[in-house]
Amino acid sequence: MDRLRSVTFDLSEGDAATASLVDIAGEDGFLFVRDGRGFAGWGTADRVDVDSAVERLAAIPHEDRSAGCAGPLAFGALPFSPGASADLVVPAVLIRDDGNGRRTVTVTGTDEVDEPPHIPVHRAPAPTAASFEVAPDGRVDRYLNAVERAAEAVREGRLAKAVIARPVRIRSDSAIRVHSVLRRLESMFASTYRFSFDGLIGASPELLVEVDGVTVRANPLAGTTRTTGDPDRDASLAEALLRSEKNQIEHRAAIEMVRDTLLPHCSYLDWTPEPSIVKVANVQHLGSLAEGRLSTPPATVTELVRALQPTPAVGGHPRDVALRLIAELEDFERGRYGGAIGWVDGQGDGTWAVTLRCAELSEDRHEARLVAGGGIVADSIADDELAETQAKLQAMLSAIMRP
Repeated sequence: MDRLRSVTFDLSEGDAATASLVDIAGEDGFLFVRDGRGFAGWGTADRVDVDSAVERLAAIPHEDRSAGCAGPLAFGALPFSPGASADLVVPAVLIRDDGNGRRTVTVTGTDEVDEPPHIPVHRAPAPTAASFEVAPDGRVDRYLNAVERAAEAVREGRLAKAVIARPVRIRSDSAIRVHSVLRRLESMFASTYRFSFDGLIGASPELLVEVDGVTVRANPLAGTTRTTGDPDRDASLAEALLRSEKNQIEHRAAIEMVRDTLLPHCSYLDWTPEPSIVKVANVQHLGSLAEGRLSTPPATVTELVRALQPTPAVGGHPRDVALRLIAELEDFERGRYGGAIGWVDGQGDGTWAVTLRCAELSEDRHEARLVAGGGIVADSIADDELAETQAKLQAMLSAIMRP
């Protein structure tokens, strides 16, 4: 078998130099972007196991004709279940945007490449008038009972927090247009991590972990309230969220786990002493930022993903107890919901988001499964938790069904 090789060129001319990465990814490409920084790509040069990805990528010879590119990367999603196997894709063609107006294109394959490939930019899809059916993918009364039992377990001292989730399913009389959904997410949730990979699309507000050289960052979110569209009302809801003992307990579990997991890998680690409000279009969260310097030799981003995932924000605390309770109470398999999605390169750098506000499409794209959950503590009320999941689901429901 011919050996893989990689070459990177500057991308400064043509439509692809300025087009939205969403329009480069189109219907079937890969996408991972936030605030204009990220990448789009297509094709599969290789598939690599997540735990050996750094070594495999580092072994690919890379010619940098752009003066500054780190080479090929691997992109993919990890399931919710900790330690589950996962393959990442090394895209055959990858367009990177550094967020400061500079783009490159990296081509990976077995053939020699002497010039940049043609990069198609997909036109905005024409509006369609599909019919949709939305229904719970499971019994709502079972979800409510699961919330009550989880709250009881917390009151009994068996754990500090458990995240209970529920799925809904959308059925469409025509194929769901991925490009259209990604464009809507771009206009509604530009400050989130928007992604498209192997039938998984979404817009996550939560950074799981990022490694950039020796710098490591995480931004756990836990504790949620709705938005209303009224700035004064939203400010009042945000203030109530900051004062809420229930949500503060939920958030502390998340930041303490992230802190305790990252500290052994760091020479120092700082974190915000109090949470702040992270507002997206449909909900508001409590968020805390952690940033530090990795010890030598530095851990790779995939090693840290494995150590962190799933966080208390999507699983609970203590993790093992929470995961056993989730398996007992939930009547569905989470799959990739609540896992992690992101990329890694041959230096071990990368960015991974928690796989939230997402949809998993059927092979024919006539169906999509959406999942939302919430952190359950001692005084959680089942009906309030149901309302929180409804608010969280609105992001993807609107992006999929809006004409």
